[in-house]
Order: sequence, then structure tokens, then C-alpha cells
Amino acid sequence: MKPLLIELGTEELPVKALPGLAQAFFDGVVNGLQKRGIEVDTTGAKPLYTPRRLAVALPKVATTQPEQKSEVLGPYLNVALDANGTPTRALEGFAQKAGVEWTQLERTTDNKGERFVHRAVKPGANTASLLGEILAEAVAGMPIPKPMRWGANDFGFARPVHWLVVLFGTDIVDVELLGVKGDRMSRGHRFMYDKPVWFTDPTDYVESLRSAKVLVDPDERRGRIRGEVERAAKSVDGVARIEPGILEEVNGLVEWPKAVLCSFEREFLEVPQEALIATMEANQKFFPVLDGSDRLSEHFVGIANIESKDESEVRKGYERVIRPRFADAKFFFDEDLKQGLVAMGDGLSGVTYQAKLGSIADKAARIASLAESIAEQIDVDPMLARRAAELSKNDLQSRMVGEFPELQGIAGRYYALRDEALSDVADTARYELAQALDEIYMPRFAGDSIAPSTLGQVLAIAERLDTLAGGFAAGLRPTGNKDPFALRRNALGLARTLLEGRHDVVLHELVERAVALQPTQAPDLSAYDVTNFVYDRLRGYYADRGVIPQQFDAVLNAVHESLPDFDARLNAIGDFVKLPEAEALAAANKRIRNILRKAEGEVGTTLDPSLYTEDAERELAAAVDAAIADTDPLLDARDYAGTLARLARLRPAVDTFFDKVMVNVEDMAVRRNRLALLQRLADRLGSVAAIEYLSI
Repeated sequence: MKPLLIELGTEELPVKALPGLAQAFFDGVVNGLQKRGIEVDTTGAKPLYTPRRLAVALPKVATTQPEQKSEVLGPYLNVALDANGTPTRALEGFAQKAGVEWTQLERTTDNKGERFVHRAVKPGANTASLLGEILAEAVAGMPIPKPMRWGANDFGFARPVHWLVVLFGTDIVDVELLGVKGDRMSRGHRFMYDKPVWFTDPTDYVESLRSAKVLVDPDERRGRIRGEVERAAKSVDGVARIEPGILEEVNGLVEWPKAVLCSFEREFLEVPQEALIATMEANQKFFPVLDGSDRLSEHFVGIANIESKDESEVRKGYERVIRPRFADAKFFFDEDLKQGLVAMGDGLSGVTYQAKLGSIADKAARIASLAESIAEQIDVDPMLARRAAELSKNDLQSRMVGEFPELQGIAGRYYALRDEALSDVADTARYELAQALDEIYMPRFAGDSIAPSTLGQVLAIAERLDTLAGGFAAGLRPTGNKDPFALRRNALGLARTLLEGRHDVVLHELVERAVALQPTQAPDLSAYDVTNFVYDRLRGYYADRGVIPQQFDAVLNAVHESLPDFDARLNAIGDFVKLPEAEALAAANKRIRNILRKAEGEVGTTLDPSLYTEDAERELAAAVDAAIADTDPLLDARDYAGTLARLARLRPAVDTFFDKVMVNVEDMAVRRNRLALLQRLADRLGSVAAIEYLSI
């Protein structure tokens, strides 16, 4: 076995696609080798890449394939030989194709009879001779949506290719890929080592490039970026804000990272820091520096792809490039403050939210109505909730949000705190109101937290209720991958806010009110459709927490008061299924439900103990009475785990009843009485969840 090195040198590859391209190239080469039976040791191997190269370095690859065995089935004997045992044309043709005399063919038998077969063993090919086709397959399988072409070539790649290194052991492999022949020469850093890099052995690859000012290991490069940024921030007593996504993008932009500490005028700190951070991160890939209070400082860190002889010039360039954007943000902010948040709402009536659902002002009014009614149920000042909701869309008319759409809500928070038109709101309430204008959009993305304040949760619930009801009312239900109003995300955000906020409100009643407020109604619109849509989103939410579908359905098909109540019942079911009696009791309840369904109209409404004829039914009736007496206070206290644990003790009486008592006897009075007993039992067994769903 020998080490194998493949490096494909290109012009700068697309940053966001770079990790995926490197992984696909690595996987393609390894899979291509393994598919041909070539032994590969990938211990410690991983995709290596920089903006200008994709590389695969494997420590051990077998130099040859194993022996290649083949078996080709031929004609059956009744077709291959005539009555005299002479070969027919079919057999002669098969032997000729196999390159042997027919007498050298072997025979085998399958379920249709005996037939001829040609078996052969040939030596495996040299690995080096197969690398050309392996590389071609690996490149063809890479996810390149829009390949580029260069020169007069009829092939393409993500970016033009300039060099190719293919070393197997110490030998160059004679291959050609994308118009470039394999060699042992790579290239160093474009500016700091602008000359060829010669590899004598694949094991020298990473170190040789490091000497040429190229860090080809993305993990090493990422670690250096993080370390340099943190050290630069620490030098001014700050803490660097290092977002994983920005770090990954910067990692794909440089081959030899060097941190440069920069600063800007402190007057820009009067602008909402979120706008400044968005400019630094999204537009320039800089790392903001925060102070000890987790507030933005006047410092930031840029990552250069060079160790400059005059770092001050690099610093000036970085500072120069963000200054115009910061100046624009400050201008927008100052102008918005002059107008004020309340006044911004005047223009919302002229902005269409959706053709069938009216303007954004109409949507804000619906949210305000919903927020007020929700607040009344969860101990929040209804008038404050209405006022906050009425202002929740005003910042859409601000210059700041027009330039930085991601600041929707955040800008409203800043403007609410400084708008003199809100001076009638007490300072404490105004702060709460301002925070809620930001929190109304939480959770903003998968994994984000719900709104931290109760007022913010009220607005978040109202916002999502209106969006869902409006989407369904306007006929915009998601289909396949199409979900233009992000109804799936809104449904999960609504459910999470109700659940994690522990709000004991009835979801369906909220949905009915939201649907009633819509200015249009789709012909097939039902509030139940919207409610069920929310519960469908909860399936995935709970599946991620290990809840199996049968448990979810057991609670979904039982009466529950709210989503926190739903959650409590689901947790209790998780404990119940661990009990030894659970499976049998679930099966018994399923049997009871089937009996009652078939006997519809025959079930008695009251129990008459004088009609009991068997000890088993008397014992079951007594056991059910005792269980009901014991579980009534538990159900009132929502102790669902305790309720189910107590009901599990009914199993012996239930088993004995079904072993010794026939329900559908000819005596109608006795039958109706026994059915009434089973109904009483079923009602209590289903008091927490429809446990029959737990029975397979």
C-alpha cells in the first residue's frame, strides 16, 4: 500500500459551496477506489481545501486490485446441445464470445435446470491505471449547478482549473483531468509564495504547503482565524463576536489568515448595534468586538489573506469600506427618529399585505384584537397588549428597515423607547412594550428561543394566529415544497410559544377567533383545518424528543384543555408505557371500544347492580368505582401520571371479566347493563389519553 495525493488547483472557488465541493470530491475518490475493490485506509483522512484547491490525501491505498472473478451464465443444456450431444449455434456463439472452446465451459444448476457457465479469474489492474477514470467519475458526481467553461474546452467545472497533482507513493500518475495533466507541482500563496511547490511524497503535502504560506487543512485554518480574532479583541479588552456561519465563510476566503484590528468613529454607536453588526458580518465578513457589557464597541477585526508589510494600510482599507454603510445607517436612524414610530403607522394602510387580506394596517388591527383577547386570558394588561400590537408593524415604514430588512422588530424596539408620542406610557410599561415589538417575531428560525417576556409571547401568538388563519382563508395552504407565507414555520412557532410559555388557553378557540376576523373566507375553510395543521407540526417537534407516533395519537385523540395540558398528558403516557400492565390494558381498551362501537344504541345509560349475574362483573364494577374515586382528585390536579398508574391496577379485574363474562348475552337487560359497565370503564381509561392507540 502507498499514500495517494490528488490536488485540483483552480481559480477562487465559490465560498459557500466550497466545503460541499471538497467533501464530494473526497467521497467520490474514496468510493471510486472501493467500488473497484481497491483497499483504502482512510484513518485520519478528510477533505482538504482552500479557495484555490481541492485535495484528497489518503495515507494507504492498495497498489493493485484483488483478482477479478467473473461468472457469465450461458444457455441451458436443452438449448446448448442437440439430441446427439453436439453443440448448437447458441453454445458455440456463447463459447466464442467468452474466448474459449465449448469443452472448457463449466456447468451449473438453477431452479430451471442445468446450464453452461463461463468462469474466469484475471489479475487485478494496477491502481494507478484506474485513477484517471476514478477522478473523472468523482468530478462528474460533484454538485456544481452552473459549471464554468474556459478557453475552447467543451467541458466545465466550478471554476477554471490550472494545475493537477496526482502522486501515488513517490510516482507521478499519468492522468489528465479537465484539460490538465497530472504532475507533482502545486502552487503556494498567490502573493506571499508565488512560485511552484514541489512534492516528493504525499505525506509531505500539508507541511510543504504550510511552508508555502498555505494552510490546506480547513480545521487548522479555522482554528487560526478564531485564535487570531480572539487575541486581537482581547488586546482592546473586548470579546469577539464569532458567528459560526461568518467564521465558515471567512475560512473559505483565505489561505493564510491574518487578523487586523480596526476601529470606527464612536458616534456610529448611537445607531442600533444590530444594524452595524449586520453590515460588518453580512456585507464585509468582519468580526465585531463587544465590550464587557456585551455591547458593541468601536472595534472590529478583519481577516486578511496576507501578512502585509504595512498592516496600517490594510486597516485603513477595512475601515474605509464600512464607513459609508455606517454613515447611511446613521442617517436613516436619525431621520426615523425625527418621524417617530407612531407616525410611521400612517402609511401602512397603503401597503398591501395580501390581495385578499387587505393592507398591513388591516393585519395590525387584527393582531391587536387577538392580542387583547389573549392577554385577558393570561394575566397581561389587555390595553398594553393592544397598543403594542397596533405599533408592531409601524417600523416597516422606517428607512432603517427598508435598508436592513432583518431589523424588522428590532428597529421598532429602538424607536418605541425614543418616541415622544408614547410619553403617555409609563417608563416601565414602555420598556416592556418596546421589547415586545422585537419579540413578536420570535422564534425567528429553527432552534431560536420563544419570546422571553409574557407580553412578547402574547404578540407572537397573535401574529402567528393571524398569519395562519389568513393564509388558509386566502387559499394559501402549503403544497409540497411551496409555502409562500411560511405557514409551517408559523404553526410551529405558535405551538412552541403556547407550550414553552405554559399558556393554558384553548388553541381551537383562538383559531376560531382568528378565522372570524379574516376579511375573506375560502369556501372550504374550517378552523379545525388550521388547528389540525398546528398539531401536524407538533408531530415533528415531539418526534425529535423521542415520542413515538402511537403515543402522540393517543393524546391527540383524547380531550385536552390546552397545549401545556397536552404536553402533561404526553409525558404521563411516556411513563405509563413503561408499566408491565400498559400493553395488556391498552389492548383491553381497544377491545372495549370495538365492542361499544358495534353495540351502538344498545349501551345502557345507568348501571343496575341487581342485574350483575357473575362475580367477575361485580368485581370489575367495584374496581372501576374505586378507581374513579381515587383518580377524580388526581385528574383535578392534572396528575396524569398518577392517574394512569392507578388505572393500571385495573388490569386483573379487566382480564378476569373478559375470561369469564360474555357481554353480548341474549338477555337484553343484562347485555345493556354490561355494556354500560364497559362504557364507564372505557371513559375512565380514556380520561388521560386514548390508550387503545398504544395497542399494535
